[in-house]
Amino acid sequence: MSLTVAFEDLADKVLMVELDHEIAAVWKTILSDDNAWLCAQITEFHVSLENVHAKVAQLPATEREIAFQTILRNRTNHGGILAPGSGVLKHGENGKGIRSRWYPDTLRKRIENILLVRDKITFREGDGIAAIREYASVKDTVFFIDPPYTAAGKKAGSRLYFHNELDHEMLFAECEKLADTFLMTYDNAPEIVAMAKRHGFETRPVSMKNTHHATMTELLVSRDFSWISK
Repeated sequence: MSLTVAFEDLADKVLMVELDHEIAAVWKTILSDDNAWLCAQITEFHVSLENVHAKVAQLPATEREIAFQTILRNRTNHGGILAPGSGVLKHGENGKGIRSRWYPDTLRKRIENILLVRDKITFREGDGIAAIREYASVKDTVFFIDPPYTAAGKKAGSRLYFHNELDHEMLFAECEKLADTFLMTYDNAPEIVAMAKRHGFETRPVSMKNTHHATMTELLVSRDFSWISK
């Protein structure tokens, strides 16, 4: 979402906030002078079950090494899941096994292209709630919030993310204080719809596909959706 806003020139500045240290290392590296090093690692690495296990088992000495390991795990684990317990692909897409989601040239081009909008993007490793509070009163600031799906007794977020504990009621309360527009994504569950109503928000279902390509619906939450037609 942040990259789309930057590339489409929809905002003067973009602030990305991520709490997970491994994912944060990816963005820090991509937005730094180590971008070229990361691209070289991706294009030169030969993906095999043995090589992936060996690389992931190494203790990274630098942040950019953490970044490469994280990208490697994301592209070779089931569903790209980074949380503990996730395993590598065996059959993969179209029977290509561990290489089924490893497209080095495409990944390199995407990462290199981010340099075109790097000056617009600020990355912060930290708590998204703190950032929401920091900019709550700043007008002409739009928030996109994608919390872990652990509300309403859902377990998907705890399976997908290392940092998955969140007081969802508190997050909704913080969004009430925002001076401008926000958009949140959630599981489409009656409990979330009810929570949104309690805080005066509107909801809309939207179609999506999960990692198994099954069509499902997510829930969009906002103060109102009048801005969609703008």
